[in-house]
Amino acid sequence: MDLELWSVRPLWLTVLAALWGAAAGLLVPRAAYRFAVEPDEAWRTRCPDGHVLTGAAGGWLGLARCPDCAQDLRDVRTSRSAPGDAGRVSGDAGRVPGDAGRAPGGVGRVPGGAGRVPGDAPTAYRYGPGTPLVALATAGTCAGFALATGARPELAVWLLLAPLGVLLAVVDFRVQRLPDVLTLPLAGLALVLLGVMALVPEHAGQWPTALFGSLVLGGAYFLLFLVNPNGMGFGDVKLALGIGAVLGWYGWGTVVLGTFAGFLFGGLYGLGLVLMRRAGRKTSIPFGPFLIAGAYVGLLIGAYAA
Repeated sequence: MDLELWSVRPLWLTVLAALWGAAAGLLVPRAAYRFAVEPDEAWRTRCPDGHVLTGAAGGWLGLARCPDCAQDLRDVRTSRSAPGDAGRVSGDAGRVPGDAGRAPGGVGRVPGGAGRVPGDAPTAYRYGPGTPLVALATAGTCAGFALATGARPELAVWLLLAPLGVLLAVVDFRVQRLPDVLTLPLAGLALVLLGVMALVPEHAGQWPTALFGSLVLGGAYFLLFLVNPNGMGFGDVKLALGIGAVLGWYGWGTVVLGTFAGFLFGGLYGLGLVLMRRAGRKTSIPFGPFLIAGAYVGLLIGAYAA
C-alpha cells in the first residue's frame, strides 16, 4: 500500500504543477510583448494595431489578445458579407484617433505599440509570442520541477519563479534585453522565499549557500562583463544574482553544474548559428535564455540528488 501511495502522490503533484505552469504561462506572452522593446523605448501600452491594452494590474495581466481587434475583424467579415459594403469596416472602437487610414507605404509607428500603423482593419487580434507554445513550455518546466523536487517545501519557490524565468528568456530572446524590473526582483524574491523555506521542516537545501551563491555568481559575471562587455551584457550580471541564489540552495556543486550547462547551451547555439552562416564569430547572441536553461538543468539534478 505504501508503494502505491508513493507512486500516486508524485503523479498528482506533477499534474498540479503542470496545470499551474500552463495557467501562468498563458499570462506570459502579454507581459513579454510589453517588455520586448529597445532600451530607449517605453514599455508598450498598445496592441500592434494601436488599441490601448486594458486589463488587470494596469493591463499587464491577461491573455495576449486584443478584444478591439477581434471586434474589428468581426465587423470586416460582416461588412464583406453584406451587399454593397464589401471591404468596409463598420467598427473602429478603441482605435487611435486620426489613424483610421493606412499611411502611404506603411511607414510610421503607433505610440506605445509594436510599430505597425493602423490600417482599415487589423490582420490579427493576437500578439506577442505564441501563447500555446509558451504555456506548454511553462507547464513542462513546472512539471519537471515537481518530478525532481517532490513534495519538499522549496518546490513552491521553484513553481513561483518558473513563469518569471520563462518571461525573462522570451524577452531576452526577442530583443536581447533583460529588464531590471524583472532581474532584480527575481534575485530578491528567490532569497526571501528560500529564507522562508529554510524554516520549514523537510527542506533539502541551505540558505547560506544560496546567499553566497548569489554573490559569487553575480561577482563572477561582473568580472566577465568588465573583461568583455561586448560578450556579456550587464543584464546577464543582474540575472546571475538570482540564478546563483537558486542554484546555491542545493550546494556549490549545483552552482558549478548549472553555470557550466548555461555556457554549454549558449556555446552550442552560437556554434549552430555560425555553421548555418546566420551569424559570425563576433555576432552577439542573447545569453539570458541559456543561463536560465542551464540553471534549470542544474536545479533538476540538484533537487533529485538532494
